[in-house]
Amino acid sequence: MRRFSTLAPVLLIVALLSVTLSADEGMYPLSEIGTLNLKAKGLKIDVKEIYNPDGVSLVQAICDVGGGTGEFVSPDGLILTNHHIAFSAVTAASTPEHDYLKNGFTASTREQEIPAANYVCKITESYRDVTAEVMDGISAETPPVLRATAIRDKMNAIAKREEGGRKNIACQVSEMFPGRSYVLFTYRSIQDVRLVYVPPIGVGNFGGEADNWVWPRHTGDFSFLRAYVAPDGSTAPYAKENVPFKPKRHIKVSMKGVKEGDFVMILGYPGRTFRHKTSHFLAMQEGFTLPYISKRFDWLIATMEKAGMGNRTLELMFADDIKSYANTAKNYKGKIQGLRRLDLVRKKVAEEKELQAFINADPKRAAQYGTALSEIGRVYDAYRAVAPQELAYAMLGRTKYLGLALTLSSGAESKEPKAESVEKVKRTLAARYADIHAPVEAAILAKSLVEIADLPAEQSFLPGMEIPRGSSVAEREAALAAKLEKMIAASVFASRESLLGLASLTRDELEKHDDFILALSRQYRRAGEAIRERQRAREGELNRIEASLLDVKMAWRMKSFIPDANSTLRLTFGYIRGYTPADATTYKPQTTLRGIIEKHLGEEPYNAPGGLVELYASKAYSKAFIDPALGDVPVAMLYNMDTTGGNSGSPVLNARGELVGVNFDRAYEATINDYQWSESYSRSIGADVRYILFVAKYLGHADFLLDELGVKI
Repeated sequence: MRRFSTLAPVLLIVALLSVTLSADEGMYPLSEIGTLNLKAKGLKIDVKEIYNPDGVSLVQAICDVGGGTGEFVSPDGLILTNHHIAFSAVTAASTPEHDYLKNGFTASTREQEIPAANYVCKITESYRDVTAEVMDGISAETPPVLRATAIRDKMNAIAKREEGGRKNIACQVSEMFPGRSYVLFTYRSIQDVRLVYVPPIGVGNFGGEADNWVWPRHTGDFSFLRAYVAPDGSTAPYAKENVPFKPKRHIKVSMKGVKEGDFVMILGYPGRTFRHKTSHFLAMQEGFTLPYISKRFDWLIATMEKAGMGNRTLELMFADDIKSYANTAKNYKGKIQGLRRLDLVRKKVAEEKELQAFINADPKRAAQYGTALSEIGRVYDAYRAVAPQELAYAMLGRTKYLGLALTLSSGAESKEPKAESVEKVKRTLAARYADIHAPVEAAILAKSLVEIADLPAEQSFLPGMEIPRGSSVAEREAALAAKLEKMIAASVFASRESLLGLASLTRDELEKHDDFILALSRQYRRAGEAIRERQRAREGELNRIEASLLDVKMAWRMKSFIPDANSTLRLTFGYIRGYTPADATTYKPQTTLRGIIEKHLGEEPYNAPGGLVELYASKAYSKAFIDPALGDVPVAMLYNMDTTGGNSGSPVLNARGELVGVNFDRAYEATINDYQWSESYSRSIGADVRYILFVAKYLGHADFLLDELGVKI
């Protein structure tokens, strides 16, 4: 196996500069960990224990799973992550008779562990710089559409070549700085992931959306999974004969806890940040994108909640979508508030004026970079004019019936399909069809179609679409939804069996089929060709200009920059620390079991399990779970580390590299982290490992987990 290699410094810093990276802010790539002087910050182990390019380190104990991060905590592939990361698997496995979401799930033996449907576990094996190969033949003169297409094609081709058909391996080329640096990451991929222990939702989502993105927090947002491989160690889908995966490194648990001021660190897979973007990007986010999506997701949540009221089967069907939409909507509202509270767009504009003055002060700089900022402004002016169309197109693409039709068209073959191809498409369709409720999907589709019909004539991309009249948009949507529900009932999409019958059709046969959903998908695909070409042109232009702008910004600031988070493995570090988010409001950095009892109302969202309430009242639990300074069982912790989406499930490690908690959220003020980090308001939230094990032992009766973790009580 290829070991980790250090990125060429020229890719991350200006060649003539040599400035130590700030430790106050940063999601540091592996290549930068050795430069941080972590010992001076409080680390008590050798930095190579975190990342060792020539051997095994904590990096090998971290995995990407379920859209977030997980950590191996035993030699037998046991993974600790968040309840909300395991949420999809739990809802998929739940029924009204076996309601694992409500009541929790405990597999006392390996045989009782159940598949986490569609979950894949990935472990970073190696990385190397491939910038020269990606950018070969691409110059400032390359036309924007060709530039964007060529870069994407090369990234995909390199990844496919490096995978080489190896079923254990997944490769991906990640853009570290647009137009400047590209890195090939090689991952060990594990396809068999199973549920081991999941707490009741009254623990795992205590406080619900009321407490989401809020401190103080009292949520036990954790779950245990296990990774399995074939007996020969190779990657394999779920099979009874599979055996637990043996990670090269697992993280040891510490029951000593933390206190304010303690050094902590996180290794994880943060999703996306946008700290190197201009004021034009931020203005689009604040003024249009974030309000549009949060408003639409609020509507989707209300529609699903109304449909599922009093019907547990439908509640379980919608639970995953509702949780996802609610999480994003509240996050986006927090971002809007943060952008306005910090006046970030205006500050970016002022910063760009200073940068422009620096550029203009030198004739050579002016010749090379003088128009960069105005060119970016021109690109965003054009984008602003078509953004309503592009977001309407994206929302239509999220409708589930259209998704089924697109799956059919993408899987269809030009000639008589092969039996194995047909079966693969059928499996995908069957899995997705199980989550469809026709009345709700008709309402969602109607909302998108009315929105598209109301676009300016030159942007409305569904010709011939008939929209019922009404005195309001809501009336028109309701009338169209009723009409669509009848059309769906007469469609081949009305039943699972008739839908699966389409999987054996050729591409030409599907194109000629007169079903209205298939016809809609054809219109959608045709409209998408023009929209995607415009997006590629925009991406290509910004790729060229932003790469150039980054060079001059680093020269202006006289420092190197950390690449924005991009779902690749990163380190962040900081301290257990409270904060003052508003006037006359100061928060301590730890919460306790007492706080759960104080919030408990016996109904959602503050409905703690009865066993937990009784346990607290009786105090019939070991003192090993009690923090001496707090005099109670600690529940959650607050710290000033730099995190974002994707860091969910990341291990919170102490100065000795031991597990003291699991990251699961940020404070509401810290939703702005994606654009800017600040010591004053950037706080992230983790579940204390002592509470995690307290719940597992006393509510889940999962003493076997403590034994596997090597924790003696």
